[in-house]
Amino acid sequence: MACANTSWSEENFSCSICLDVFSSPVTTACGHNFCRTCITKFWDEQVQYKCPVCNEIFHTRPDLRVNTFLSELAAQIRTTVRVKEQPCVEPAEVPCDVCTGTQQKAVKSCLVCLISYCQTHLEPHQVVARLQKHRLVEPMDRLEDLMCKKHERLLELFCQTEQVCVCLLCTVEDHKSHPVAPLKEEYEAKTAQLGKMESEVPQMIQERKQKIKEIKDTVELSNKDADREIAHGGQAFTALIGCVEKGRDDFNQTVQEKLKSTVKRAEDLIKELEQEIEDLTNRSSEVKRLSHTEDHLHFLQTFRSLKDPPPTRDWTTVEVRPPSYVGTLRRSLNQLEETLNMEMKKLPDDAELKRVKKYEVDVTLDPDTAYPTLILSEDGKQVHYGYEQELPDNPKRFTEYISVLTRQSFSSGRFYFEVQVKDKTAWWLGVARESIDRKSQIEATPETGYWTLWFDKEGLVFSDNPAVRLPLRAELQKVGVFVDYDEGLVSFYDVEARVHVYSATGCTFTEPLYPILCPYLHEEDRNSAPLIISPVNQTD
Repeated sequence: MACANTSWSEENFSCSICLDVFSSPVTTACGHNFCRTCITKFWDEQVQYKCPVCNEIFHTRPDLRVNTFLSELAAQIRTTVRVKEQPCVEPAEVPCDVCTGTQQKAVKSCLVCLISYCQTHLEPHQVVARLQKHRLVEPMDRLEDLMCKKHERLLELFCQTEQVCVCLLCTVEDHKSHPVAPLKEEYEAKTAQLGKMESEVPQMIQERKQKIKEIKDTVELSNKDADREIAHGGQAFTALIGCVEKGRDDFNQTVQEKLKSTVKRAEDLIKELEQEIEDLTNRSSEVKRLSHTEDHLHFLQTFRSLKDPPPTRDWTTVEVRPPSYVGTLRRSLNQLEETLNMEMKKLPDDAELKRVKKYEVDVTLDPDTAYPTLILSEDGKQVHYGYEQELPDNPKRFTEYISVLTRQSFSSGRFYFEVQVKDKTAWWLGVARESIDRKSQIEATPETGYWTLWFDKEGLVFSDNPAVRLPLRAELQKVGVFVDYDEGLVSFYDVEARVHVYSATGCTFTEPLYPILCPYLHEEDRNSAPLIISPVNQTD
């Protein structure tokens, strides 16, 4: 791009250092003129104070004062000279820091002067011996940011300990013994890391989009599950409400029938009494009339019919008792309870069991926790009572309870597993928290960290204080255990019958939970079958 040509008068009023019209011109003892800023900066970088034009040396740094006459003339030159052409610097280019009128495009930047120069103002660096030693680089903006604020040296190294750019002097002072690398080398390393990050970001974005989809799918599934549960619950509660209303109606009818029977008896007795009163009243009237007659023949003929009184009841023992309702309400409620139990048996346990089976986990028994007489299968899926073994002392091992934990524990979410109890006459199983006392025979209840189902000759029991005795519909073959850690729920199922057995609700879990199994002792060759952790059949 063409630039304005300097006039003759402008050249005569130009500083020989910056080659631009004087700004605050000063005159040295040798008679040469310079911009005050230019000559001051020039001498700051020299060992000896000399004139840049004639090289006359000054023994002491001259005390320079602005040449007011020359300053006024230079001001007039800057006022009268107008460059009519467009600026010579494009927006993306670095301008010359020395140009005072139309700024030219910088062709080099000096890392010593910290100034960018156009081709014209760069000339002193190309002809002056001292300036030729300055380090020139491609034009750069904000050169002051490239310098160490403490040492005023170029930032050309990178401290890998503190992750900052440093100069050479920093490495022998504040960053001594810190590993450093040239900026270019560190730049290449960081660029490689940035490339890796750049390639990882799309994958991370995709993973998060996938997670959003999973969450949305879960919400949609939850809505469907909620609708289904509300529908099933509505049907169940409608049936139960129907049972309650029928029980109430039957109870009211029973009371009303008792009252009706009592009222009917009272009315019949009153009617009979009123009839006897009427008969006796008529007899009394006849007796009164007969007593006043003087007709002997009529008296004797009538007296014979009045001699025998009309038949009457002995009312001294007759009474009407209020109906007794003692036990009526209780019998109705007992009947209602039986009806409700029958209706509850009709609830869709099968559907519930199918839902919890989705949370199947693969667990194996941990030999380090097994009681010394327990024998575990190689795959860790079976355990039965055997013989005393010499085992290493392990703080995780049970020494009082004939029990074993799984290797796997669970600290959140939901999980489900099944244990085959076929052909066994005694066992217990469930879950236990990690911190249970394995060296003492304490009562195994939720309070001590156990949520377990027990079975022996006395029946089926959930171990609590007090124990919860449960009905055993048929011989159990396989028990399903479901835990919702966050909801505080432990449920047991009869897998073969597909029915719910018992649920412990409102539990508080604060540490990992482990599935726990106890096959119990042999009983004269009975109860020798193993407990088996079985794969879950998802198609049932």
